Amino acid sequence: MPAGDLYVHVSVSEHSIFQRDGANVYCRVPLRMAQAALGTEIEVPVIDGGRTSVKIPAGTQTGAHFRLRGKGFSVLRSSARGDMYIQVTVETPQVLTKRQRELLEEFEKEAGEDVKHSPEHTGFFRRVRDFFEGSE
Repeated sequence: MPAGDLYVHVSVSEHSIFQRDGANVYCRVPLRMAQAALGTEIEVPVIDGGRTSVKIPAGTQTGAHFRLRGKGFSVLRSSARGDMYIQVTVETPQVLTKRQRELLEEFEKEAGEDVKHSPEHTGFFRRVRDFFEGSE
């Protein structure tokens, strides 16, 4: 029998937690609003089946990324490993108890017009104002 070529097709299925890009791994982690505002420490799964701890600083915003060096996939023909990136999404509660609603209303009243705690909010509405004032 003559020698021939061998073709191997490899496909990688999507995972419910991780997304892969080369040797790097990405994972989206939801945080409660208070966790993001106050800061916290969370445990996240890693690809080897274990868990690792990630410190989330106070004031973390949706979209923030945290890099975990060497927690990704092995690089082919190398001792190097990719990294794992945690992307944070801050969740807004959809259902509140009466007490939670009261506390949030008190928080909003206390915040008032002092938007130093919300830099993106300030910048967005300043740009909107400048847009409308400039378009007259």
